[in-house]
Amino acid sequence: MNKVLNNADEAIADIPDNATIMLGGFGLCGIPEACIAALVKKGITGLTCISNNAGVDDFGLGLLLKTRQVKKMLSSYVGENAEFERQLLSGELEVDLIPQGTLATRIQMAGMGIPAFFTPAGYGTEIAQGKEVRVFNGKHYLMEEALHADFAIVKAWKGDRYGNLVFRKTTRNFSTSMARAGNTTIAEVEELVEPGDLDPDAIHVPGIYIHRIFQYNQYEKRIEKRTVQLSDIS
Repeated sequence: MNKVLNNADEAIADIPDNATIMLGGFGLCGIPEACIAALVKKGITGLTCISNNAGVDDFGLGLLLKTRQVKKMLSSYVGENAEFERQLLSGELEVDLIPQGTLATRIQMAGMGIPAFFTPAGYGTEIAQGKEVRVFNGKHYLMEEALHADFAIVKAWKGDRYGNLVFRKTTRNFSTSMARAGNTTIAEVEELVEPGDLDPDAIHVPGIYIHRIFQYNQYEKRIEKRTVQLSDIS
């Protein structure tokens, strides 16, 4: 029941080359910074990464892209990473761009044990190529399959030794579903507490889904876009 490890290096030690990994986060919010740094250090290659976004050039998944450790990306929003764009346009990186709602639901369905679902998103576009189309109540829908991963890596605000997790605000986007969709799920947390310290009603992901957990307290927590406004506009 005690799933605690000492650090990110231990947590990702058995992730091999060519693994499929889900990485939580929304923009630069809630990124598993420690595990990403450990993956860069470990030097594994050929990774297929599933993430809503691709970080920025020198932060988040941008670090793994910079070192050419990623073979394929499945993402929704990738517009803030110039290196991602360069690798895509040069043919160095294989990319599946997925509508954000479809990506979120494919991950959610994997965690729920549902193999596929139908959605209207993408019908009539390149996304529909090769996919089954069904008509419901006169409207066309694409069949999308659930999205699984060998490993899911998420960052939570708090967790206990049993793996129960509490997230803060928008860090819940994608991470709570990804935690349920990995064959092995690794959680890094800002604060590691004892069982019973977390309010049961506040737990977003129960520990049954979590295989490894560790505490990290050196998060950079970057702001993706800083907006300022004059206080007096005449």
